[in-house]
Amino acid sequence: MDPNEQPSWAGGDAPDKEKMEQIRARRLAKLGTSTPASSKSDENKAPGSESSNPSRTSTPKPQTTSTDSSRPKINITPSAPSSSSTANPFTKLVAKTENQSEPSSSTAGRPSPRPSNSQPESDEAYADRVLSQIFRITVDPHNMSNSHGHRLMFLPNLNQELNDSGEPLKLSAASLDQALMEAAGAWPQDKPLMHYFLPCWKRAVKTATQLKVTEGPRFEVHSEAKRLCMSNCLFALTMPDLYGREPDPRHDTLVPYLLKSIQDENGLCFNFIQEAIKRFDDDEAIPTLFNDAMVQISSKLGTLTMNDDYKPYVQAMLTYARFPRLIVNLAKHPCFNMAQSAPGIEKHTLLGPFFRLSPLQGEAVKSYFPGPRTIEKSKISIAQDALRMVLRTHQEDLWVIANAFIRAGVDTRSRTLDWFAYIMNTNHKRRGMRVDPREVASDGFMINVTTILDRFCEPFMDNDFSKVDKIDDNYFRKQPRVNIKDETKINADQAHSDNFYANKVPGEANFISEAFFLTLAAHHYGSEACNSQLKGLDRDLRYFENRIELMEAERPRVANVPDQAQRLEASIATHVRTLEHALAKKYAIEGVLLDERMQSTSLRFMRYVAVWLLRLVTRSKYKPGLESSEIKLPLPAEIPDVFSCLPEYTLQNIVDNFTFLFKWIPKILPSAIGDEMIALCVTFLRSTEYIKNPYLKSSLVSLLFSSTWPLMHLKRGVLGDQLVGSKFANEHLLRGLMRFYIECESTGADSAFYDKFNIRYEIFQVIKCVWVNDHYKRQLTQESKVNKQFFVQFVHMLLNDAIYVLDEALTKLTKIRSLERELEDRFLSPEDRQKKDEELQQLATTAKSFMQLSNETLEMMKLFTEAMGEAFTMPEIVSRLAGMLNYNLETLAGKKAAAELSVSNKDKYHFRPVQIISDIVDIYLNLEDSSVFIDAVAADGRSYNPEVLNRVSQILTSKHQKEQTEIARWDKLKLKFIDAKLQLDQADLDLGEIPGDFEDPIMGDLMTDPVLLPSRHIVDRSTIVQHLLSDRKDPFTRQPMTIEDAIPQPELKEKILQWRDEKIKAAREKMKNEAMDTTEG
Repeated sequence: MDPNEQPSWAGGDAPDKEKMEQIRARRLAKLGTSTPASSKSDENKAPGSESSNPSRTSTPKPQTTSTDSSRPKINITPSAPSSSSTANPFTKLVAKTENQSEPSSSTAGRPSPRPSNSQPESDEAYADRVLSQIFRITVDPHNMSNSHGHRLMFLPNLNQELNDSGEPLKLSAASLDQALMEAAGAWPQDKPLMHYFLPCWKRAVKTATQLKVTEGPRFEVHSEAKRLCMSNCLFALTMPDLYGREPDPRHDTLVPYLLKSIQDENGLCFNFIQEAIKRFDDDEAIPTLFNDAMVQISSKLGTLTMNDDYKPYVQAMLTYARFPRLIVNLAKHPCFNMAQSAPGIEKHTLLGPFFRLSPLQGEAVKSYFPGPRTIEKSKISIAQDALRMVLRTHQEDLWVIANAFIRAGVDTRSRTLDWFAYIMNTNHKRRGMRVDPREVASDGFMINVTTILDRFCEPFMDNDFSKVDKIDDNYFRKQPRVNIKDETKINADQAHSDNFYANKVPGEANFISEAFFLTLAAHHYGSEACNSQLKGLDRDLRYFENRIELMEAERPRVANVPDQAQRLEASIATHVRTLEHALAKKYAIEGVLLDERMQSTSLRFMRYVAVWLLRLVTRSKYKPGLESSEIKLPLPAEIPDVFSCLPEYTLQNIVDNFTFLFKWIPKILPSAIGDEMIALCVTFLRSTEYIKNPYLKSSLVSLLFSSTWPLMHLKRGVLGDQLVGSKFANEHLLRGLMRFYIECESTGADSAFYDKFNIRYEIFQVIKCVWVNDHYKRQLTQESKVNKQFFVQFVHMLLNDAIYVLDEALTKLTKIRSLERELEDRFLSPEDRQKKDEELQQLATTAKSFMQLSNETLEMMKLFTEAMGEAFTMPEIVSRLAGMLNYNLETLAGKKAAAELSVSNKDKYHFRPVQIISDIVDIYLNLEDSSVFIDAVAADGRSYNPEVLNRVSQILTSKHQKEQTEIARWDKLKLKFIDAKLQLDQADLDLGEIPGDFEDPIMGDLMTDPVLLPSRHIVDRSTIVQHLLSDRKDPFTRQPMTIEDAIPQPELKEKILQWRDEKIKAAREKMKNEAMDTTEG
């Protein structure tokens, strides 16, 4: 009922006074404060009113009024006027004056006219006017509306008592309790009493604020009005039986008033809550009342989505957030953090439904992206912008709410952190290979949680990293909230980490550490899980698109078979719905994750994690800019347990986050990324033994690779210029990349063989980026001299790749050309054509990948041989290098090359044969001054062919691929090869048959540097070196061995050299004698 529509009194007998007195007696024990009263009211207190100073603990007995057996009729005749009312005509606004004669019943409800004369208003008249205005009640039947025209509720019982006692018909503080009791009794039973009392409270507060004094009778009137109004509000909700009402869950709750705006007459205002909180300690029902209301609001919110009217529910919690006492009270409620399943947390914990709201909810996704298959790109972008704005606003509200819990007190903060930790600990499955959404929390919920935890870290994430030392390294050895027992560790097995964490460290972690490790976990299970989900959605979308395309192609075949056609259409419709759902979800996730402000905050957090990790492993006070002074590489051989037992996601989060940003929002990186990222990647590539997971190691290379992509005005990407100029990178980057180039040869996974090519491709790109700095060239030369074995192993891998990937690429291109010819056949059946088309597409993908890597491998060899050609002519390398170059030239420029490799659309496969030939020739020319290299080319009995080299000259000349000076150098080098070939052939003739003791048992060649293997076999050093580069086992017994296990045989070496010299000398003497005989003849 509208408070302005007061129920009119129907006349007749008054309500049962005895019952009212009993109820009031019970209420007095609750009210617990005195009623301010004048001497007049104290002497003539109405029956059943409060004593002047009731005890808070005792229950006063109600006074009873003797009555006849029959209820008396109400006497509406006003009492004799007092002098005060005569002297104050202003009271005519709220009650009848003493000079006014008794009106007839027809004029009883008519408001009194304002008197023409103006005299000071008495305190009694003021109290009557104010209380009548606040509570819209009256005891004067001739004054049934107030000065604002609002209808007043007539109180017949109080009217009669005042008449009986001869008091003026005026409301007073002394009689207010009885007046409110009577007013409440007259309120309709089907309407909540709060609909009456709450607007009264607001008017009481408003009139009190207009009062200029802070003491005296008038001030006491306002105070008593507020006190009794608040008491009745609370009693109406907690003890409805006091008013003769049955308990009603619909009425006995604050929920509808919390859901209304505070400006609404029935909305709960801040003053009301403040006053109610003051009474928490006196009445345990009041805290429960507020708790239960929010529990109901939370429960209802759990059934809503962002498509519904959810704002009032969030606003209600924001209202609570203004009052720490309410927040403290809520945190103690059982449902704040009661045990739940991962998805149950969202709906059945107090804060869950608030964090559950997200535009990633199913219905919301549909509303943002209707018809996702046909929606225009511009509209997708607009929808994503709108989605981000809505989510950003909601997350601001969540931040206010969560921050209120964190700041409400130590105990409440602890309970709140427990809730966040419970979310992490129950959502480990979100990072599984196949995630069942029914077993984990939703994406929207986890994104909200991650964002809010990021915000908790903001205060300590300053640009100077001044608070990074506040992060407790031993957090997981104390009493950690975050459970990492089942998580893969950076470099420790389960038993090792269990033993380490079983050794507890005393003390408690500080808030910074709690926030740090909770946020780290939240990124792993929240935002990074969504990042990886995008990849899965892309795969699903491709699958469904292909399936729909194939099914649509079947329509003509089943057009005349109704049953099959119907089943086909049903299947197509199902696939289309699934596709549209996945596509809309993809757009929505992108919209959420591409929020620049959110990602900027995440980026700052990841930088902090990187700095903390570097300080941990280097045992230093590292900060960005102090790389050379604080980080000493390689890292100590003993890996600290506090690092190795950390969950792997500690490092993985950093890499995944930066990789995502490089791909999707690179423009936020230049101003946000610092030296710590270079330091992190270089440090762990230089000391790869610190990380167990090979994919995690390779992701560091990927991060560096991504950072060199051209971006806006940055031709070398976000970090390229820093990699070129950084002293720390100059000292350690190349060695780290070369080391991992070798190490990635075997990752232990099924796909390891192909994974290494992707890794090495990225390594090449980083090296090409920094090669402009001559320091890297000098460093490579130094490696070849100081770490010869390491360098030989690196070049060996490089040659292996060059041989394999180019051969694979050219082989695939040959097959592609063959398939293209077959597909030109017009009589090919549809089934065969489809089969060959699919094979062609598969080959095309593989050929493209191998060809790209071939181009990069040759590019690297050009750079390296140009910078330090002599290093590539070492005995362990030169023969394989020469063989590789000869073989590839024969493949590309041989007689069959034009026919076998002339695929259509060569650019599609990055296949540029003339450019490849030119690159190979450059490598030859880089080594043209080495006689060892020339001899090795000429000695290659498998692929060396002067005709092929001549054809290369023709190709380069006709295609204008080389300058004339370079062609001339090439022609001169060809002649050197021919001369070397003649000499080598002659040497073979001179040596004749090689003794078994001098012959290499593996290669069949004359040994020049014999060594004894553990198996007691003797081979040439170059042979075993090349073997161990690929297989670190004795070739005869298959037992593990290293080159250090090979024992030199100097005596045998001397015998071989002596035998060789004697054979050559004898051959030359023979040739000389034969020449003399010919001359004489």
